[in-house]
Amino acid sequence: MPTIKEARAANAAHTFSYIPVALFAGGTSGIGQAMAEEFAKLTNGNAHIIILGRNRVAAESIIARFPTPTSPDAHHEFVECDVSLMKNVQKTTQSITSRLQRINFLVLSTGVIEFNGRNETEEGMAKMLAVAYYARWKFIQDLAPLLQKAKDDGQDAAVMTVASPYRSNKIDLGDFGLRKHYSIRTVAAAGGTYQDLMVDGFAKRYPSVFFIHIHPGAVRTPIFDLFKHWALRPLNWTFKFLSYPFTISPEHCAQYMLWVLFLPNSGGTRRDEWGGDMGPNPYHNDDETVEKLWEHTSAEVERAIACSSSSA
Repeated sequence: MPTIKEARAANAAHTFSYIPVALFAGGTSGIGQAMAEEFAKLTNGNAHIIILGRNRVAAESIIARFPTPTSPDAHHEFVECDVSLMKNVQKTTQSITSRLQRINFLVLSTGVIEFNGRNETEEGMAKMLAVAYYARWKFIQDLAPLLQKAKDDGQDAAVMTVASPYRSNKIDLGDFGLRKHYSIRTVAAAGGTYQDLMVDGFAKRYPSVFFIHIHPGAVRTPIFDLFKHWALRPLNWTFKFLSYPFTISPEHCAQYMLWVLFLPNSGGTRRDEWGGDMGPNPYHNDDETVEKLWEHTSAEVERAIACSSSSA
């Protein structure tokens, strides 16, 4: 694995013979924002960069700071999508596939943290899993053909899901979706292992595309704003101050994330916060489990979309 200096140098030296298309889902804040900003700098703005999220004002502010491109084919845009609902994800991917010929980089960092038990969306999914897992699976499933097209054209094609391989653990294969046993502990275990198995499932189906599940490390992002009530908000600053020596900046994190994203690899991989290969999931890495989760996920996403359609 490289040092941060080596990662920055490698990224700065990376060039494209074409205008790369990069989509950052969750790119309006935190790690996704930092990756989009660094990608724009590394390409001098000469890229088609799509920031996907809910906050248009934040996205437009981010895009306004991108370097001015010199290529007429470069384009920077925001796509609005509340990814907690699968119907929204499907509508968004249908729009994207109708107008894009290819995607080179798909980066997924969508997430939400809730401590008040199982909070279900109107589609009947646990919101934390909907945002951090099911929506990501749906994005990859629908956009993978565009990544394959890029690869077939001799270009880069990589998918990165920024999550938690360190927290991968044993999961209950009879409780996909955590309807029986929902807690922060089971969500954390499922969150890591589901991502591992998802990457393996897509790597089997698109073996020439690079699929990455990566741990970002402890990064100073808005996720540290744990206290929302006005009377408790000062505690956020206290927490940030105390954790500062043990955390890294979003830019620092983004350099390592991009270093891995630019590797000329294919297949599936689990990576740590420095880009090191973590090997396969130590608890669940057999094809049977990969396919069981795949079948559940496909059916659950279809059920959620059908639920939205019937209630419309």
